[in-house]
Amino acid sequence: MKAFNIFKAALIGFAVMSSTPQGAFAEKLRVMTGSPSGVLNVPMNRAVVVESDEPFTEVSVANAEIADISTLSERSIYVLGRTPGMTTMTLLAPDGSLITNVQVQVTPDLTEFKERLRQIMPNESIEVRTANDGIVLSGMISSVTMMDRAVELAERYAPGRVSNLLNIGGTQQVMLKVRFAEMSRSVSKNLTASLGVEYGGNDATSSALLGGTASGDGQGQFSIGGTIGDTELSILLEAMEEKGVSRTLAEPNLTALSGQQAKFLAGGEYPIPVSDDDGISIEYKPFGVELEFIPRVINGDQINLEMRAAVSGVDSSVNYTANGFTVNSFKRRETSTTVELRDGQSFAIAGLLEDDFEDLIGQVPWLGDIPVLGALFRSTDYSRSQSELVIIVTPHLVTPTNGLALSLPTDRVKIPSEKEMFLFGKTLGGTSAPKSGGAAEVAKQDFSGSYGYVME
Repeated sequence: MKAFNIFKAALIGFAVMSSTPQGAFAEKLRVMTGSPSGVLNVPMNRAVVVESDEPFTEVSVANAEIADISTLSERSIYVLGRTPGMTTMTLLAPDGSLITNVQVQVTPDLTEFKERLRQIMPNESIEVRTANDGIVLSGMISSVTMMDRAVELAERYAPGRVSNLLNIGGTQQVMLKVRFAEMSRSVSKNLTASLGVEYGGNDATSSALLGGTASGDGQGQFSIGGTIGDTELSILLEAMEEKGVSRTLAEPNLTALSGQQAKFLAGGEYPIPVSDDDGISIEYKPFGVELEFIPRVINGDQINLEMRAAVSGVDSSVNYTANGFTVNSFKRRETSTTVELRDGQSFAIAGLLEDDFEDLIGQVPWLGDIPVLGALFRSTDYSRSQSELVIIVTPHLVTPTNGLALSLPTDRVKIPSEKEMFLFGKTLGGTSAPKSGGAAEVAKQDFSGSYGYVME
C-alpha cells in the first residue's frame, strides 16, 4: 500500500508539473505544527510547494479560482496561483483536528513584469510594488508618453488594478510663439471720357452727354471745349490711379502646461443683432488674432502641438441691412493642424497667396467700338489686389524665472512733469531705451519713445 501511495503521488506531481505554464517555478514553504502560519505569497501562473511537519489527510482551499492545489504526498501540497486575490488553505490531521490555516495571496508576476520594463524602457527609474491584488508604479519618468507605455504594460499583468504614482520629470510647460505676417497691396486705375453737346436756338435749348459719367470730385479731370454757331461741344477726360500697401504683423506668445488647452485673442468683439421670440438681442462675434493650442511633451524635447489659429477683421465693403440694422461682413483666414517638432524648431503651418483681378468697361453702343474716337465714349475701370499670409509657430520648453528678470512695456515709460509738458511739449517723461534684444530693434524705428518687453 505504501508503494502504491508513493506511485500515486508521483503521478499526481507529474500531471501538475505538466500543466504548469511555461516559465513557472516552484518554491517551498514549511508549515510547523502548533506555530502560526504567515501569508503564503504565490505569483500568478507560478507555483509554491507547501510541506507540513505533520501528515495530513485532508486539504481544501476556500476559492479554487484564486489558487489551485494538488497533493504530492501526505506532507506536501502543490499550490498554483491562478487569479490575483487572497484565499485560505486548510490542512486537517488524520484524527480530523486542524493542523493550520494558510493565507494564500496570489499577486501579479512582478519578476516577469520588471524584466519587460527593463527591456522596453531601460533608461527609466520605475519602482514596482504590489498592493493587495494590484501593481503600484512609482518613481520618476521622463515623459507622459513613457508613463502611458508603463501603465499599459502593467495593465496586461493586473487589468484594472494598476495604481499610477509616477512623477514626470523634465520641463512640462510649453511657450508657443506664433508669428502672423500678412502683406497686401492693391492698385486701381480708372479712365473715363465723355462728350457733351449742347444746342441752343430760337429760345430753345437741348443737350446730350455721350460716354461715361465723371465722378465730380475734380481729381484727375481735364476738360476742353468750343462753340460752333449755336452748338457748344465739350470733352471731359478723367484719369485716376490709386495704390495701397498694407502690412500686418502679430506675434502672440502663450504658455500652457503639457496636455492643457490655452486660448489667446488680440482684437475685439463685433455686435450682431439677432432676432428671437423676445425681440432683438445682441450677440458678439470675436475678431482679430485668435489662437488656441494644446501642447503635449512626448519625449524629452519633442512636442506634439495641436493648434488652431485665425486672423479676422471687419469688412465694411460688404454689409447687410435689415429692420434698420446694418451688419458688416468679416474677412477671416483660419488654420487648424497638428504637428510634432522639437524645442526651438519652427514650422510654417499656413501660407496663402491671393491674387484678385477685376476690370470693367462701360461704353455707348456702337460709338464705343469706333477705333481711336471710340475712347471718348468709353469708361474703363481696372483693379488688382494681392495678399500673402504666413503663419509660423515655434514652441519652447520653459520654466519659471525670477520676476525681477522680466520687464513690462510700461517700465521704461514715465509720466512727464509739468515742466516737461508745458515748457517742452513732451508727452512722456525721461525714458531709458533698451540696448539689446527685440525691443531695441523695434525702438530704432521712427517712433517717439521706447517700448517693448523682455521675456526669456
